[in-house]
Amino acid sequence: MSRQPWRLSRRTWLRGAGVACALPYLEAMGVRGAMGNGQAAGLAGDPTGAAPKRLCYVYFPNGASLPPESNPAHRDWSWFPLGEGADYQTTKVLEPLEPLRKKMTVLGGLSHPNSRQVLGHLAGDTWLTGGDLRGSTYQNRISVDQFAARRLGKYTRYPSLVLSTDGGIGYKSRVSTLSFADGGRPIPSENRQRQIFERYFAPSGGATTSERRQSLERRKKIVDLVMEDTASLQRRLGQDDRNRVDEYLTSLSSVEEQIAHNEEWLDIPLPQVDGGKIDFDSNPAVDPTAYLRTMFDLMVLAIQTDMTRVLTYMMAREDGMGFGENFPKLALGIKKGHHGISHDQADGHWEEWGSYDRWLAEQFAYFLTRLDQVRDGDGSLLDSTLVLYGSACSTTHNAVNYPLVLAGGAAMGVRHGRYLKQQKETPLSNLFVSMLNTVGIETEQFADSTGPLVTDTHRLF
Repeated sequence: MSRQPWRLSRRTWLRGAGVACALPYLEAMGVRGAMGNGQAAGLAGDPTGAAPKRLCYVYFPNGASLPPESNPAHRDWSWFPLGEGADYQTTKVLEPLEPLRKKMTVLGGLSHPNSRQVLGHLAGDTWLTGGDLRGSTYQNRISVDQFAARRLGKYTRYPSLVLSTDGGIGYKSRVSTLSFADGGRPIPSENRQRQIFERYFAPSGGATTSERRQSLERRKKIVDLVMEDTASLQRRLGQDDRNRVDEYLTSLSSVEEQIAHNEEWLDIPLPQVDGGKIDFDSNPAVDPTAYLRTMFDLMVLAIQTDMTRVLTYMMAREDGMGFGENFPKLALGIKKGHHGISHDQADGHWEEWGSYDRWLAEQFAYFLTRLDQVRDGDGSLLDSTLVLYGSACSTTHNAVNYPLVLAGGAAMGVRHGRYLKQQKETPLSNLFVSMLNTVGIETEQFADSTGPLVTDTHRLF
Protein backbone atom coordinates (compact mmCIF):
# COMPACT_ATOMS: atom_id res chain seq x y z
CA MET A 1 0.00 0.00 0.00
CA SER A 2 1.33 3.40 -0.92
CA ARG A 3 1.37 6.00 1.86
CA GLN A 4 0.16 9.50 1.17
CA PRO A 5 2.33 12.46 2.25
CA TRP A 6 -0.84 14.06 3.59
CA ARG A 7 -3.86 12.88 5.47
CA LEU A 8 -7.53 13.43 4.73
CA SER A 9 -9.99 13.86 7.62
CA ARG A 10 -12.47 11.01 8.02
CA ARG A 11 -15.18 13.68 8.07
CA THR A 12 -14.22 15.31 4.77
CA TRP A 13 -17.04 16.33 2.44
CA LEU A 14 -17.05 17.25 -1.21
CA ARG A 15 -18.61 20.66 -1.66
CA GLY A 16 -19.92 22.71 -4.52
CA ALA A 17 -22.76 25.02 -5.58
CA GLY A 18 -24.50 24.97 -2.23
CA VAL A 19 -24.40 21.24 -1.50
CA ALA A 20 -22.08 18.91 0.36
CA CYS A 21 -21.46 15.26 -0.41
CA ALA A 22 -20.25 12.60 2.03
CA LEU A 23 -17.20 10.49 1.14
CA PRO A 24 -16.52 6.77 1.68
CA TYR A 25 -13.50 5.57 3.62
CA LEU A 26 -10.25 6.20 1.74
CA GLU A 27 -6.70 5.07 2.39
CA ALA A 28 -5.73 8.72 2.62
CA MET A 29 -7.88 8.98 5.76
CA GLY A 30 -5.56 6.74 7.77
CA VAL A 31 -3.19 3.81 7.59
CA ARG A 32 -5.00 0.50 7.43
CA GLY A 33 -3.12 -2.37 9.01
CA ALA A 34 -3.74 -6.07 9.23
CA MET A 35 -6.11 -7.11 12.02
CA GLY A 36 -6.59 -10.75 11.13
CA ASN A 37 -9.37 -12.25 9.00
CA GLY A 38 -8.78 -9.53 6.42
CA GLN A 39 -9.80 -6.70 8.74
CA ALA A 40 -8.14 -3.32 8.72
CA ALA A 41 -7.36 -0.54 11.15
CA GLY A 42 -7.01 3.18 11.19
CA LEU A 43 -10.50 4.64 11.23
CA ALA A 44 -10.32 8.16 12.57
CA GLY A 45 -13.69 7.84 14.28
CA ASP A 46 -12.70 4.82 16.37
CA PRO A 47 -9.95 5.44 18.93
CA THR A 48 -9.24 1.70 19.14
CA GLY A 49 -8.19 1.66 15.49
CA ALA A 50 -10.52 -1.27 14.82
CA ALA A 51 -12.19 -1.81 11.47
CA PRO A 52 -15.90 -0.97 11.31
CA LYS A 53 -18.32 -3.72 12.30
CA ARG A 54 -21.95 -3.17 11.40
CA LEU A 55 -25.39 -4.55 12.18
CA CYS A 56 -28.38 -4.45 9.86
CA TYR A 57 -31.91 -5.83 10.31
CA VAL A 58 -34.43 -6.25 7.47
CA TYR A 59 -38.03 -7.31 8.15
CA PHE A 60 -40.95 -8.63 6.12
CA PRO A 61 -44.46 -9.12 7.60
CA ASN A 62 -47.21 -11.76 7.64
CA GLY A 63 -44.99 -14.82 7.97
CA ALA A 64 -43.91 -17.05 5.11
CA SER A 65 -45.13 -19.75 2.78
CA LEU A 66 -44.77 -23.11 4.58
CA PRO A 67 -46.88 -25.81 2.94
CA PRO A 68 -47.08 -29.00 5.02
CA GLU A 69 -44.72 -31.76 3.91
CA SER A 70 -47.73 -33.81 2.80
CA ASN A 71 -48.65 -31.13 0.26
CA PRO A 72 -47.04 -31.40 -3.22
CA ALA A 73 -46.34 -27.66 -3.06
CA HIS A 74 -43.89 -28.22 -0.21
CA ARG A 75 -40.93 -29.06 -2.47
CA ASP A 76 -41.32 -25.92 -4.56
CA TRP A 77 -42.88 -23.28 -2.35
CA SER A 78 -41.70 -23.86 1.21
CA TRP A 79 -39.77 -20.85 2.52
CA PHE A 80 -37.45 -23.13 4.48
CA PRO A 81 -35.07 -25.34 2.49
CA LEU A 82 -35.33 -29.12 2.18
CA GLY A 83 -32.94 -31.11 4.35
CA GLU A 84 -30.50 -29.27 6.58
CA GLY A 85 -26.82 -28.66 7.21
CA ALA A 86 -24.46 -27.88 4.33
CA ASP A 87 -26.36 -30.08 1.88
CA TYR A 88 -29.73 -28.35 2.14
CA GLN A 89 -31.76 -27.91 -1.04
CA THR A 90 -33.18 -24.48 -1.72
CA THR A 91 -36.76 -24.32 -2.98
CA LYS A 92 -37.95 -21.74 -5.48
CA VAL A 93 -38.60 -19.28 -2.65
CA LEU A 94 -35.01 -18.63 -1.58
CA GLU A 95 -33.51 -19.53 -4.95
CA PRO A 96 -32.57 -15.86 -5.61
CA LEU A 97 -30.15 -16.13 -2.67
CA GLU A 98 -28.33 -19.20 -4.03
CA PRO A 99 -25.39 -17.19 -5.46
CA LEU A 100 -24.79 -15.98 -1.89
CA ARG A 101 -25.09 -19.41 -0.27
CA LYS A 102 -21.56 -19.39 1.14
CA LYS A 103 -22.12 -15.97 2.67
CA MET A 104 -25.36 -16.72 4.54
CA THR A 105 -27.06 -19.13 6.94
CA VAL A 106 -30.73 -20.08 6.99
CA LEU A 107 -32.01 -20.41 10.56
CA GLY A 108 -35.14 -22.24 11.67
CA GLY A 109 -36.84 -22.86 15.00
CA LEU A 110 -36.09 -19.55 16.73
CA SER A 111 -38.76 -17.35 18.31
CA HIS A 112 -39.42 -15.03 21.23
CA PRO A 113 -40.81 -16.95 24.27
CA ASN A 114 -43.11 -14.07 25.26
CA SER A 115 -44.68 -13.99 21.78
CA ARG A 116 -45.28 -17.69 21.10
CA GLN A 117 -48.90 -17.57 22.26
CA VAL A 118 -49.88 -14.21 20.79
CA LEU A 119 -51.24 -13.44 17.35
CA GLY A 120 -48.33 -13.30 14.96
CA HIS A 121 -49.13 -9.77 13.83
CA LEU A 122 -48.50 -8.49 17.35
CA ALA A 123 -45.11 -10.17 17.35
CA GLY A 124 -43.94 -7.71 14.72
CA ASP A 125 -43.68 -5.12 17.49
CA THR A 126 -41.25 -7.38 19.32
CA TRP A 127 -39.06 -8.76 16.51
CA LEU A 128 -36.03 -6.83 17.73
CA THR A 129 -37.11 -6.39 21.34
CA GLY A 130 -38.38 -9.68 22.76
CA GLY A 131 -41.01 -7.62 24.61
CA ASP A 132 -44.09 -9.03 26.31
CA LEU A 133 -47.45 -8.15 24.73
CA ARG A 134 -49.44 -11.01 26.24
CA GLY A 135 -51.37 -8.99 28.80
CA SER A 136 -53.56 -5.94 28.65
CA THR A 137 -50.54 -3.72 29.32
CA TYR A 138 -48.18 -3.03 26.43
CA GLN A 139 -44.74 -3.98 27.77
CA ASN A 140 -42.27 -3.54 24.98
CA ARG A 141 -38.58 -2.80 25.60
CA ILE A 142 -35.49 -1.42 23.90
CA SER A 143 -34.71 -3.03 20.54
CA VAL A 144 -31.39 -4.72 19.89
CA ASP A 145 -30.41 -2.20 17.23
CA GLN A 146 -30.73 0.66 19.71
CA PHE A 147 -28.89 -1.37 22.34
CA ALA A 148 -26.07 -1.67 19.80
CA ALA A 149 -26.30 1.99 18.75
CA ARG A 150 -25.40 3.05 22.29
CA ARG A 151 -21.97 1.49 21.77
CA LEU A 152 -21.35 1.78 18.05
CA GLY A 153 -22.99 5.18 17.62
CA LYS A 154 -20.11 7.06 19.20
CA TYR A 155 -17.93 6.24 16.20
CA THR A 156 -20.26 7.62 13.52
CA ARG A 157 -22.13 10.75 12.56
CA TYR A 158 -25.50 9.07 13.28
CA PRO A 159 -26.01 6.34 15.91
CA SER A 160 -28.51 4.47 13.74
CA LEU A 161 -30.64 4.68 10.62
CA VAL A 162 -34.30 3.69 11.12
CA LEU A 163 -36.19 3.08 7.88
CA SER A 164 -39.50 1.63 6.77
CA THR A 165 -41.66 1.69 3.67
CA ASP A 166 -44.50 3.46 5.50
CA GLY A 167 -42.65 5.83 7.80
CA GLY A 168 -43.57 7.02 11.28
CA ILE A 169 -44.37 4.62 14.10
CA GLY A 170 -47.82 3.25 13.24
CA TYR A 171 -49.63 2.25 16.42
CA LYS A 172 -49.28 -0.35 19.17
CA SER A 173 -49.54 -3.92 17.83
CA ARG A 174 -49.23 -2.68 14.22
CA VAL A 175 -46.06 -0.60 14.24
CA SER A 176 -44.27 0.80 11.20
CA THR A 177 -40.84 0.79 12.83
CA LEU A 178 -38.52 -1.92 14.10
CA SER A 179 -36.67 0.34 16.53
CA PHE A 180 -37.57 1.11 20.14
CA ALA A 181 -35.81 3.21 22.77
CA ASP A 182 -35.77 2.58 26.52
CA GLY A 183 -39.13 1.58 27.91
CA GLY A 184 -40.33 0.38 24.51
CA ARG A 185 -40.83 3.87 23.09
CA PRO A 186 -41.09 3.54 19.28
CA ILE A 187 -38.60 5.50 17.20
CA PRO A 188 -40.16 7.07 14.08
CA SER A 189 -38.91 5.54 10.88
CA GLU A 190 -38.05 7.44 7.71
CA ASN A 191 -39.45 6.56 4.29
CA ARG A 192 -39.24 9.64 2.06
CA GLN A 193 -36.27 8.83 -0.07
CA ARG A 194 -35.50 12.35 -1.26
CA GLN A 195 -35.45 13.61 2.32
CA ILE A 196 -33.30 10.66 3.41
CA PHE A 197 -30.90 11.28 0.56
CA GLU A 198 -30.52 14.98 1.23
CA ARG A 199 -30.41 14.69 5.00
CA TYR A 200 -27.69 12.05 5.12
CA PHE A 201 -25.75 12.55 1.91
CA ALA A 202 -26.03 16.28 1.24
CA PRO A 203 -26.65 17.82 4.67
CA SER A 204 -26.15 21.52 5.43
CA GLY A 205 -26.24 22.26 1.75
CA GLY A 206 -28.88 24.92 2.27
CA ALA A 207 -31.18 23.60 -0.41
CA THR A 208 -34.78 22.83 0.45
CA THR A 209 -36.57 20.03 -1.36
CA SER A 210 -38.35 22.53 -3.63
CA GLU A 211 -35.03 24.16 -4.46
CA ARG A 212 -33.49 20.79 -5.13
CA ARG A 213 -36.41 20.00 -7.41
CA GLN A 214 -35.51 23.06 -9.44
CA SER A 215 -31.94 21.84 -9.72
CA LEU A 216 -33.25 18.42 -10.76
CA GLU A 217 -35.33 20.08 -13.43
CA ARG A 218 -32.10 21.68 -14.67
CA ARG A 219 -30.66 18.13 -14.67
CA LYS A 220 -28.19 19.05 -11.96
CA LYS A 221 -27.46 16.22 -9.58
CA ILE A 222 -25.38 16.42 -6.43
CA VAL A 223 -22.53 14.63 -8.20
CA ASP A 224 -22.57 17.27 -10.94
CA LEU A 225 -22.50 20.09 -8.42
CA VAL A 226 -19.43 18.79 -6.60
CA MET A 227 -17.41 17.80 -9.67
CA GLU A 228 -14.92 20.67 -9.38
CA ASP A 229 -14.11 19.72 -5.80
CA THR A 230 -13.93 16.06 -6.89
CA ALA A 231 -11.38 16.84 -9.58
CA SER A 232 -9.24 18.75 -7.09
CA LEU A 233 -9.38 15.87 -4.61
CA GLN A 234 -8.65 13.20 -7.22
CA ARG A 235 -5.34 14.82 -8.13
CA ARG A 236 -4.10 14.22 -4.59
CA LEU A 237 -5.27 10.63 -4.20
CA GLY A 238 -3.58 7.33 -5.00
CA GLN A 239 -5.00 5.07 -7.71
CA ASP A 240 -6.95 2.83 -5.29
CA ASP A 241 -8.60 5.85 -3.68
CA ARG A 242 -9.41 7.38 -7.08
CA ASN A 243 -11.12 4.15 -8.08
CA ARG A 244 -13.03 4.08 -4.82
CA VAL A 245 -14.25 7.67 -5.21
CA ASP A 246 -15.31 6.97 -8.81
CA GLU A 247 -17.21 3.86 -7.68
CA TYR A 248 -18.95 5.75 -4.90
CA LEU A 249 -19.93 8.74 -7.04
CA THR A 250 -21.30 6.40 -9.70
CA SER A 251 -23.49 4.72 -7.06
CA LEU A 252 -24.53 8.07 -5.64
CA SER A 253 -25.52 9.36 -9.08
CA SER A 254 -27.46 6.16 -9.84
CA VAL A 255 -29.40 6.37 -6.58
CA GLU A 256 -30.31 10.01 -7.18
CA GLU A 257 -31.49 9.19 -10.68
CA GLN A 258 -33.75 6.45 -9.32
CA ILE A 259 -35.12 8.78 -6.65
CA ALA A 260 -35.89 11.34 -9.34
CA HIS A 261 -37.74 8.62 -11.24
CA ASN A 262 -39.70 7.67 -8.14
CA GLU A 263 -40.57 11.32 -7.56
CA GLU A 264 -42.55 11.41 -10.79
CA TRP A 265 -45.39 10.01 -8.69
CA LEU A 266 -45.15 12.59 -5.90
CA ASP A 267 -47.95 14.80 -7.16
CA ILE A 268 -50.39 12.02 -8.08
CA PRO A 269 -53.37 12.23 -5.67
CA LEU A 270 -53.69 9.47 -3.10
CA PRO A 271 -56.66 7.11 -3.16
CA GLN A 272 -59.17 7.55 -0.36
CA VAL A 273 -58.13 5.45 2.64
CA ASP A 274 -59.16 5.15 6.24
CA GLY A 275 -56.17 6.70 7.96
CA GLY A 276 -57.60 6.67 11.44
CA LYS A 277 -55.18 4.05 12.70
CA ILE A 278 -52.41 4.39 10.13
CA ASP A 279 -49.57 6.79 10.77
CA PHE A 280 -48.06 7.69 7.39
CA ASP A 281 -47.85 10.82 5.33
CA SER A 282 -46.11 9.86 2.11
CA ASN A 283 -47.29 8.60 -1.28
CA PRO A 284 -47.27 4.86 -1.95
CA ALA A 285 -44.48 3.35 -4.02
CA VAL A 286 -46.16 2.75 -7.35
CA ASP A 287 -43.19 0.64 -8.45
CA PRO A 288 -42.34 -1.40 -5.34
CA THR A 289 -39.27 -3.02 -6.88
CA ALA A 290 -37.74 0.37 -7.66
CA TYR A 291 -38.72 1.74 -4.27
CA LEU A 292 -37.26 -1.13 -2.23
CA ARG A 293 -34.07 -1.24 -4.26
CA THR A 294 -33.58 2.49 -3.91
CA MET A 295 -33.98 2.12 -0.15
CA PHE A 296 -31.40 -0.66 -0.15
CA ASP A 297 -29.08 1.52 -2.25
CA LEU A 298 -29.41 4.27 0.35
CA MET A 299 -28.51 1.77 3.05
CA VAL A 300 -25.43 0.67 1.11
CA LEU A 301 -24.35 4.31 0.80
CA ALA A 302 -24.84 4.84 4.54
CA ILE A 303 -22.64 1.85 5.31
CA GLN A 304 -20.10 2.75 2.63
CA THR A 305 -19.60 6.24 4.07
CA ASP A 306 -19.54 4.90 7.66
CA MET A 307 -22.33 7.36 8.41
CA THR A 308 -23.82 4.78 10.77
CA ARG A 309 -23.09 1.20 11.77
CA VAL A 310 -26.61 0.21 12.81
CA LEU A 311 -29.53 0.06 10.36
CA THR A 312 -33.10 -1.26 10.37
CA TYR A 313 -35.53 -1.49 7.48
CA MET A 314 -39.16 -2.64 7.72
CA MET A 315 -40.09 -3.59 4.16
CA ALA A 316 -43.81 -3.58 4.97
CA ARG A 317 -46.25 -3.59 7.89
CA GLU A 318 -48.22 -6.40 9.46
CA ASP A 319 -51.87 -7.29 8.89
CA GLY A 320 -52.43 -5.63 5.52
CA MET A 321 -51.54 -2.16 6.77
CA GLY A 322 -49.73 0.34 4.61
CA PHE A 323 -48.22 0.29 1.16
CA GLY A 324 -46.85 -3.28 1.28
CA GLU A 325 -50.32 -4.80 1.11
CA ASN A 326 -50.48 -3.91 -2.58
CA PHE A 327 -46.96 -5.05 -3.46
CA PRO A 328 -48.07 -8.52 -4.75
CA LYS A 329 -50.43 -6.89 -7.23
CA LEU A 330 -48.02 -4.16 -8.29
CA ALA A 331 -44.96 -6.39 -8.57
CA LEU A 332 -46.42 -9.71 -9.73
CA GLY A 333 -49.97 -9.06 -10.86
CA ILE A 334 -51.46 -11.15 -8.05
CA LYS A 335 -55.01 -10.01 -7.39
CA LYS A 336 -54.95 -10.46 -3.62
CA GLY A 337 -53.01 -8.40 -1.11
CA HIS A 338 -50.16 -9.81 0.98
CA HIS A 339 -52.32 -10.30 4.06
CA GLY A 340 -55.06 -11.87 1.97
CA ILE A 341 -52.60 -14.31 0.45
CA SER A 342 -51.39 -15.36 3.88
CA HIS A 343 -54.95 -16.27 4.94
CA ASP A 344 -56.12 -17.84 1.69
CA GLN A 345 -56.97 -21.53 1.66
CA ALA A 346 -57.85 -21.91 -2.02
CA ASP A 347 -56.02 -24.27 -4.36
CA GLY A 348 -52.86 -22.70 -5.65
CA HIS A 349 -52.48 -20.22 -2.84
CA TRP A 350 -49.16 -21.73 -1.80
CA GLU A 351 -47.71 -20.86 -5.19
CA GLU A 352 -49.02 -17.30 -4.91
CA TRP A 353 -47.59 -16.91 -1.43
CA GLY A 354 -44.32 -18.57 -2.33
CA SER A 355 -43.98 -16.46 -5.47
CA TYR A 356 -44.36 -13.30 -3.43
CA ASP A 357 -41.88 -14.54 -0.82
CA ARG A 358 -39.50 -15.20 -3.70
CA TRP A 359 -39.97 -11.61 -4.89
CA LEU A 360 -39.09 -10.37 -1.40
CA ALA A 361 -36.03 -12.64 -1.42
CA GLU A 362 -35.01 -11.14 -4.77
CA GLN A 363 -34.97 -7.67 -3.24
CA PHE A 364 -32.95 -8.88 -0.28
CA ALA A 365 -30.53 -10.66 -2.62
CA TYR A 366 -30.09 -7.36 -4.45
CA PHE A 367 -29.10 -5.71 -1.16
CA LEU A 368 -26.61 -8.41 -0.22
CA THR A 369 -25.10 -8.40 -3.70
CA ARG A 370 -24.63 -4.64 -3.58
CA LEU A 371 -22.91 -4.94 -0.19
CA ASP A 372 -20.71 -7.71 -1.56
CA GLN A 373 -19.69 -5.63 -4.56
CA VAL A 374 -18.37 -2.63 -2.61
CA ARG A 375 -14.81 -2.87 -1.36
CA ASP A 376 -14.12 -2.30 2.30
CA GLY A 377 -10.48 -2.65 3.22
CA ASP A 378 -9.35 -6.14 2.20
CA GLY A 379 -12.89 -7.44 1.77
CA SER A 380 -16.36 -6.17 1.03
CA LEU A 381 -18.99 -4.27 2.97
CA LEU A 382 -20.85 -7.56 3.41
CA ASP A 383 -17.78 -9.09 5.06
CA SER A 384 -17.87 -6.40 7.74
CA THR A 385 -21.66 -6.30 8.19
CA LEU A 386 -24.00 -8.76 9.90
CA VAL A 387 -27.41 -8.67 8.20
CA LEU A 388 -30.47 -10.40 9.64
CA TYR A 389 -33.49 -10.88 7.36
CA GLY A 390 -36.78 -12.36 8.47
CA SER A 391 -40.24 -12.18 9.97
CA ALA A 392 -41.80 -12.51 13.43
CA CYS A 393 -44.15 -15.36 12.61
CA SER A 394 -44.45 -18.44 10.44
CA THR A 395 -47.38 -19.54 8.32
CA THR A 396 -50.91 -18.68 9.51
CA HIS A 397 -49.28 -16.02 11.69
CA ASN A 398 -48.06 -18.31 14.42
CA ALA A 399 -45.28 -16.52 16.30
CA VAL A 400 -42.96 -19.55 16.29
CA ASN A 401 -40.29 -20.90 13.94
CA TYR A 402 -39.38 -17.50 12.55
CA PRO A 403 -38.08 -17.57 8.96
CA LEU A 404 -34.58 -16.07 9.25
CA VAL A 405 -31.47 -15.57 7.14
CA LEU A 406 -28.23 -14.32 8.66
CA ALA A 407 -25.70 -13.02 6.13
CA GLY A 408 -22.26 -11.42 6.10
CA GLY A 409 -19.61 -11.06 8.76
CA ALA A 410 -16.85 -13.13 7.14
CA ALA A 411 -14.25 -10.60 8.31
CA MET A 412 -15.54 -11.17 11.85
CA GLY A 413 -15.11 -14.94 11.65
CA VAL A 414 -18.73 -15.89 10.94
CA ARG A 415 -19.01 -19.23 9.13
CA HIS A 416 -21.91 -19.69 6.74
CA GLY A 417 -23.24 -22.06 4.11
CA ARG A 418 -25.78 -24.08 6.11
CA TYR A 419 -29.40 -24.42 7.11
CA LEU A 420 -29.40 -24.74 10.90
CA LYS A 421 -32.52 -25.87 12.75
CA GLN A 422 -32.72 -24.85 16.39
CA GLN A 423 -34.69 -26.37 19.23
CA LYS A 424 -38.10 -24.74 19.44
CA GLU A 425 -37.36 -23.55 22.98
CA THR A 426 -34.39 -21.47 21.81
CA PRO A 427 -35.00 -17.72 22.18
CA LEU A 428 -34.29 -15.52 19.17
CA SER A 429 -32.54 -13.20 21.62
CA ASN A 430 -29.75 -15.79 21.89
CA LEU A 431 -28.94 -14.96 18.27
CA PHE A 432 -28.98 -11.27 19.16
CA VAL A 433 -26.43 -11.87 21.94
CA SER A 434 -24.10 -13.67 19.53
CA MET A 435 -24.45 -10.93 16.92
CA LEU A 436 -23.70 -8.25 19.51
CA ASN A 437 -20.63 -10.10 20.75
CA THR A 438 -19.42 -10.60 17.18
CA VAL A 439 -19.40 -6.87 16.45
CA GLY A 440 -17.50 -6.19 19.67
CA ILE A 441 -20.37 -5.40 22.04
CA GLU A 442 -19.68 -7.76 24.91
CA THR A 443 -22.84 -8.81 26.69
CA GLU A 444 -24.10 -12.00 28.30
CA GLN A 445 -27.78 -11.19 27.93
CA PHE A 446 -30.28 -9.27 25.88
CA ALA A 447 -34.03 -9.33 26.63
CA ASP A 448 -35.03 -12.91 27.49
CA SER A 449 -31.91 -14.64 26.17
CA THR A 450 -30.42 -17.65 27.94
CA GLY A 451 -26.94 -17.07 26.52
CA PRO A 452 -25.32 -16.90 23.09
CA LEU A 453 -26.63 -19.04 20.24
CA VAL A 454 -25.17 -22.54 20.41
CA THR A 455 -25.41 -24.82 17.39
CA ASP A 456 -24.94 -28.57 17.66
CA THR A 457 -23.34 -29.45 14.34
CA HIS A 458 -21.61 -26.29 13.15
CA ARG A 459 -19.96 -23.30 14.77
CA LEU A 460 -21.61 -20.24 13.28
CA PHE A 461 -19.91 -17.53 15.34
